[in-house]
Amino acid sequence: MPAEYDPTSREGLTQHGRERLQQNKKGLFTSDLSVNEFLLVKHAGFEPLGLVVGSSIYHIGFQQSSWRKSQEMDVLSQAMYHARELAMTRMEEEAEELGADGIVGVRLDIGQYSWGADMAEFIAIGTAVRHAWGGGLHRGPDNKPFTSDLSGQDFWTLLQSGHRPLGMVMGSCVYHVARRGLRQSLGQMGQNVELPNYTQALYDARELAMERMQAEAERLQAEGIVGVQIHERSHGWGSHVIEFFAIGTAITPYGEPRDIASPTPVLSLD
Repeated sequence: MPAEYDPTSREGLTQHGRERLQQNKKGLFTSDLSVNEFLLVKHAGFEPLGLVVGSSIYHIGFQQSSWRKSQEMDVLSQAMYHARELAMTRMEEEAEELGADGIVGVRLDIGQYSWGADMAEFIAIGTAVRHAWGGGLHRGPDNKPFTSDLSGQDFWTLLQSGHRPLGMVMGSCVYHVARRGLRQSLGQMGQNVELPNYTQALYDARELAMERMQAEAERLQAEGIVGVQIHERSHGWGSHVIEFFAIGTAITPYGEPRDIASPTPVLSLD
């Protein structure tokens, strides 16, 4: 995001959220891991503690754009980024409450409702885990729980390779793509021809999102980013305004490099 943009602050857990987490702290865990993922996370030396959730219902502002000009919509980019950060921070706070070392299988979803055309709910959800042997080795920077959107299988494989997750990193760019003029549209009718204004606009928007994701990884002093995904969505802004959202898990090596000696274990009913 632009240099002046500052992420979120915590707002604290709700009363019912604390009550739910107290049930988890007594020994009852909840998880959205599949059975195979649950097995592999435990095989990696981690115990699931509970499902953790963060939510933010956010009003997304308005920004005027010129139909002839391709440009980033800074107001919308910041809104989308800030709302996700609010949800992520609240999810991490629940993990801290459980004494977790990290959160695996994180999903970021956006829900829109008929009672608020300019509003959206940003939701972060994952399974808080704690290393069975303690020691805090696997916690993220500043001794906070790490976050990862890797599946249980990929999380196990990553650890077996001698790497560990530092945290989820993301970059967002909402971009207005300029329309073609009437004369240009008529002149290209029926032809096979590249549309350079569209090509350049979408190219620039993707690059901005990926650059911002990489900048987050650099701040974490990561070796690299795995599982990168780039999502393209319009969120109802119209056909010429689109968000590019890049997300992945920043990783770092730990211990000695190692070979994966055995295949991924799976459950058997025999």
